[in-house]
Amino acid sequence: MPRRTSPKSRFVIAAAAAAMLVVALHAPSGPERTRAQDMGGVDGPLPEMMDRRTVDAIERGMQYLSRVQDRSGQWMSHGRYGSYPGSMTALAGLAMMAGGSTPEEGPYSKEVERAMNYLLKSTQEHDDALLIGSSGGGRSMYGHGFSMLFLAQCYGMQSDEEKGEQLRDVLTQGAELTSRSQSDLGAEHGHAGGWYYTPGSNTDEGSVTVTQLQALRACRNAGIKVNKETIARAVRYLKHCQQADGGICYSASSRGSSRPAISAAAIACFYAAGVYDREAGGSGDEAKMVERLVDYCQSHMQVDGGMGHYFYAHYYYAQALYQRGGEDWEAYYPKIRDRLLASQAPDGSWNGDGTGTVYGTALALTILQLPYGYLPIYER
Repeated sequence: MPRRTSPKSRFVIAAAAAAMLVVALHAPSGPERTRAQDMGGVDGPLPEMMDRRTVDAIERGMQYLSRVQDRSGQWMSHGRYGSYPGSMTALAGLAMMAGGSTPEEGPYSKEVERAMNYLLKSTQEHDDALLIGSSGGGRSMYGHGFSMLFLAQCYGMQSDEEKGEQLRDVLTQGAELTSRSQSDLGAEHGHAGGWYYTPGSNTDEGSVTVTQLQALRACRNAGIKVNKETIARAVRYLKHCQQADGGICYSASSRGSSRPAISAAAIACFYAAGVYDREAGGSGDEAKMVERLVDYCQSHMQVDGGMGHYFYAHYYYAQALYQRGGEDWEAYYPKIRDRLLASQAPDGSWNGDGTGTVYGTALALTILQLPYGYLPIYER
């Protein structure tokens, strides 16, 4: 088995720290005690720019996700009903892992483990490879990409050898399916390629492409064999989709105007692929390209609302600015934090982009918990 780059021991410490934070900020209150309180703990410092109300909101969101998870381990877009079980299960599981829980440790370890096992079973053979989280209707590549992202984080934290072998096999075959499903823009564009809603479509669009690229990077970081050229071609694809204003268009074929949401996602993907602007440590033409993209997003991303795909856009923009760090992150996080805290429903959920409460809650929780720095894919 290949050596894993994210050892379980580090994440166990993270899980314990998450429990300590909740314990430190909640006084025991009889039957309303949280599972984190029941684990015990000692006072510990909060990450910078986080406070008690933020931790309270996170805990309410976590409890909401726990309540609406199906016994099978899946989440749907509206809890136990709705659509896109692969994507929703992976995103909700990632949100719980962002708080310090793993399939083995932490206050929400049981939920994470059930989600992991559900996705391991939700596979479908396709051209001698595996499509994961496959019950996604006509947009199965979203579920596949998010499932790989989540399972790659689980793989890095797994101590059970048999389960680790199962995860490695599924992720290896999943990465192979992604590689085979990549489009090809031809030799004149360096064989750049992206992905579309279903495998084997031989066409592409931006949102599916960033999902696959981030998933491949997560797999590679966890020690899963990934074709380097697949990642390189995807990076060339995003570069090809950059417009004169610095933003990223919807697809290589349709072009059109730049899209703020896809542009924000592209920054996170460039950083994950080791393509940085000068502020983040890059140099040369690639750095200038990313700087133009960052400038575009800073001009078009709105924290106060009024933009399409709000939760999706800020899910990726927050990742990008967290990885970027410095003054941009310090200026952004308090604004998005306050906006999310003000829009949380009484039951602890967020309804995101009209897609559903599981979707909105998972993305909001991931954004709010970035200062913890627990998930390897979001690390600086």
